[in-house]
Amino acid sequence: MTDSQIPAYQRPLSTEEVRQIDAYWRAANYLSVGQIYLLDNPLLRDPLTASHIKPRLLGHWGTTPGLNIIYAHLNRIIRQRDTNVMLVTGPATVAPGWWPIRTWKVATAASTPHIGQDLDGLRKLFRQFSFPGGIPSHTAPETPGSIHEGGELGYALAHAYGAALDNPDLVVACVIGDGEAETGPLAASWHSNKFVNPATDGAVLPILHLNGYKIANPTVLARVPKRISRRF
Repeated sequence: MTDSQIPAYQRPLSTEEVRQIDAYWRAANYLSVGQIYLLDNPLLRDPLTASHIKPRLLGHWGTTPGLNIIYAHLNRIIRQRDTNVMLVTGPATVAPGWWPIRTWKVATAASTPHIGQDLDGLRKLFRQFSFPGGIPSHTAPETPGSIHEGGELGYALAHAYGAALDNPDLVVACVIGDGEAETGPLAASWHSNKFVNPATDGAVLPILHLNGYKIANPTVLARVPKRISRRF
């Protein structure tokens, strides 16, 4: 079988695809960290001063790079397979990763009509995050594409399976934080696959975000040897 006969989703990524995904990921990371820290000077064209920094920082960087790379590859799969995909994110304070690309891509969305694709729009995007009169530090009802309230850990997988039931053409990717994985509701939610009927329901793709960045202390899954966690 020649390379041209292999389906696109089975072929290794080309150099150009890797370059584009890396560029997307770095741009998303910059937009995310800018929301957490910056009030002004969004492109750092001027020397950074204290007046450019938010006085109170809300939203955590730890989960953001992983979330952004997951989002990038899900978009790649959607383009390759024309798949109907929903993303549910369980880790706390994921909003810095949720808002930037969605808002920047859909600048005229009803939820953010004031965000333009220019320098002023970028300044507004950064300033509004977790700021009076702006948007919450967690995913909330006004967050585009979100069905799961951020910050209340343990329910992401149950919500993902609920979205997949009676939706046979839907794939729900569910990002589960390693700290969230230790909660009772999440541990019980692993049994939800027993309720799925492949003929009438969609599929759920659990993604364990094992980054080891739990706020208080390392998680159990972050402490076990990799040869064991890979079986999880």
